[in-house]
Amino acid sequence: MNTHSASTDILTVEIDGPVATLTMNRPEKRNAMCDALLDALDAFFSKPPEDIRVVILTGAGGHYCSGLDLAEHVARDAEGTMYHSRNWHRVMERIQFSGLPVVSAMFGAVIGGGLELASATHVRIAEPSTIFQLPEGMRGIFVGGGATVGVGRILGPDRMREMMLTGRAYNAEEGMMLGLTHYSVGEGEALPLARRLGAKIAKNAQLSNYMMIQAISRIADMPRADGLFAESLCAAVSQTSADAEEGLNAFLQKRAPVFR
Repeated sequence: MNTHSASTDILTVEIDGPVATLTMNRPEKRNAMCDALLDALDAFFSKPPEDIRVVILTGAGGHYCSGLDLAEHVARDAEGTMYHSRNWHRVMERIQFSGLPVVSAMFGAVIGGGLELASATHVRIAEPSTIFQLPEGMRGIFVGGGATVGVGRILGPDRMREMMLTGRAYNAEEGMMLGLTHYSVGEGEALPLARRLGAKIAKNAQLSNYMMIQAISRIADMPRADGLFAESLCAAVSQTSADAEEGLNAFLQKRAPVFR
């Protein structure tokens, strides 16, 4: 595979074939999300390298992301905070709906905005050191990066409300039971598993991956009849594609499919 990397001060991008690994690189701040890091993520997902099919998102220094950089937050007035929140929403939606499957390899702090970021990704892996928390109530603030939608739909409003009121932290095993993570693994195992899963996902038909990312969350927002109709449209397009023909032939011929 072709392997290379490109580094900035705050975001490292490593390309290995069809998989890009993005590492948030603010270890002295537990990878707290500053405007520059948010902009770097936005820039990558706005125009990813052409041959990339999967993204792995992780952090340097033993932490995933400890949330909003409060040093920047205190400098904003109400209007600036609203615009900043709406920009977070835009970037989180870009990550969730870029069309690229995103795998989070998590450890340490997955707190506040870090949990909002993780909830915008599609496959989540947590090591034993992982802490899931929404501590905004203890800071006298409210979530602003999309948690009420992203995290709230994973946990449900009742549990999210209790989590915010009490500042309760969940570990990796508890997070898996609640849906905050899909895998709970041993120390040092999150990134290797993310790479294995990323390589597996990259072998899927791109159209199928794209539809899973674009359709499932949106169908969940639709009335039942509308959702079922949207599902039929996705089935009609994907099941009559060249990749579907290749997948069926590969199954009948007992071989691995080779998608476009």
